[in-house]
Amino acid sequence: MSATLDERNAGGYSVAYVREDIYFPVYISAALAAVFCTAAWITGAVYWLLPALAAASFTYYNIPLLETGRPTIGANQYGIFIQAFGLIRWRAIERIDVVQIAERAMTVHELQIVLNAPLRSALVVDWRKQPIYRLLMRLPWHMDHNGAVRIGLEPFDQPPDVIHRTFLRMWRFYRS
Repeated sequence: MSATLDERNAGGYSVAYVREDIYFPVYISAALAAVFCTAAWITGAVYWLLPALAAASFTYYNIPLLETGRPTIGANQYGIFIQAFGLIRWRAIERIDVVQIAERAMTVHELQIVLNAPLRSALVVDWRKQPIYRLLMRLPWHMDHNGAVRIGLEPFDQPPDVIHRTFLRMWRFYRS
C-alpha cells in the first residue's frame, strides 16, 4: 500500500459534507462568542464569559461540518475510509446496511458497517489518534456495543441510497 495514504488523500470514491445554509448556526454561534467576549472585555463583567464559552464550544465542536472540501467517508481498493477513524479492509466487513431512524418529526439515515474481525485487525490504517486541537470536535462516526461502525448520512453531499449502493458495489467487487 502507498505510504502517502492519509485522510486527505485516500483516493477512490469519496463523500464530503454538503455546503448548505443549514450550517449557518455555526457561523452565528461564532459571531455570538465574539460579541459576548467583546462585552466581557468592554464592561469588565465576567458573567459575559459563560455565554461566550457556550457559543465558542458549539462552534468548535461543529467546525468539521464546515470542511466541505475534505473527504469525510469513502472507499478505495483497500477498503472503506472514515475521517478520524481509519481504513477498514474489505474482507473485515461482514455487511453494510442503511438504517432509517425516526427522530421526532424527521427520519435520519445511518450507515452501519458490521465487522467480522476485531477492530485492531480490521483497520489497514488507524486514524483515530487525532491532533490535540481536534480531540473535542465532531466525529462522523461512532461505534455501538456490538462493534458496528455507525455513520449518520444526513450531512453529506450525496443521498444515503447512493452512498450505500456505491459502498455495496465496491465491497462486492473488492472482496472477491
